[in-house]
Amino acid sequence: MRLTIDSDVCIGAGMCAMTAPSVFTQDDDGYGAVLPGREDGGGDPLVTEALRACPAQAIAWGEGGEG
Repeated sequence: MRLTIDSDVCIGAGMCAMTAPSVFTQDDDGYGAVLPGREDGGGDPLVTEALRACPAQAIAWGEGGEG
């Protein structure tokens, strides 16, 4: 499984970074980003909650390179 954030959909609310800060951050422009090396979720149980908390539903949890 692989986490991705659709930068065309993200509105920069920051809910992902607040909910699961060990996996998500915000880039220099304030948009959500997956931390390097954490694309697999890092076993953090809050990843699922971060997906639910995203108001734009910009986070995807999928197989391989597809979000």
